[in-house]
Amino acid sequence: MKDIIEDIVQESVRVKEQFVKESYNDLITLARKIASAFTSDRKLMLCGNGGSAADAQHIAAEFVNRLEMERPPLPAISLATDSSIITCIGNDYSFNDIFTKQVKAIGLEGDVLLAISTSGNSQNVISAAEAASEMGIYVAALTGCNGGKLKDVSDLSLIVPSERTARIQESHILAGHIICKLVDHILFQGGM
Repeated sequence: MKDIIEDIVQESVRVKEQFVKESYNDLITLARKIASAFTSDRKLMLCGNGGSAADAQHIAAEFVNRLEMERPPLPAISLATDSSIITCIGNDYSFNDIFTKQVKAIGLEGDVLLAISTSGNSQNVISAAEAASEMGIYVAALTGCNGGKLKDVSDLSLIVPSERTARIQESHILAGHIICKLVDHILFQGGM
């Protein structure tokens, strides 16, 4: 059992280190894009399924409440949290539309959509990214594996170099914390 734990930790650390090394510039670019949206009275929308839905909620909460520093709340919303909207759309139309309809309802040109999919092939996330792009919303993908189809419909793709869902998700939440910390730095500590 101890060996299993050590193997998981070593693999997780290795994947995270490789991901961050390959993504420095993209993490900074995305943080600047989100900060710019916030200073232009726009918002960050996030979406994903399963564990990625939980990550979307978690990251949105860090912006609305705070990560570490005391600061005003920032406008971020997870599109994966309203069960009435999700089940209504899923029942009346299709599960593939659950995020797209929300993007069309509340999205504005100049917003940012952070689309999260470990495989990059979740059709409802891809559909939301496509709709957002058509509306002038900047789309950033947070994926794994080879980025899947999502990378092809996104303005920026942060791809975790792993095939293992658990390692990808661990890196996604690290990315979310890094992005939030960078946005806080840009907006409240004078860093660009």
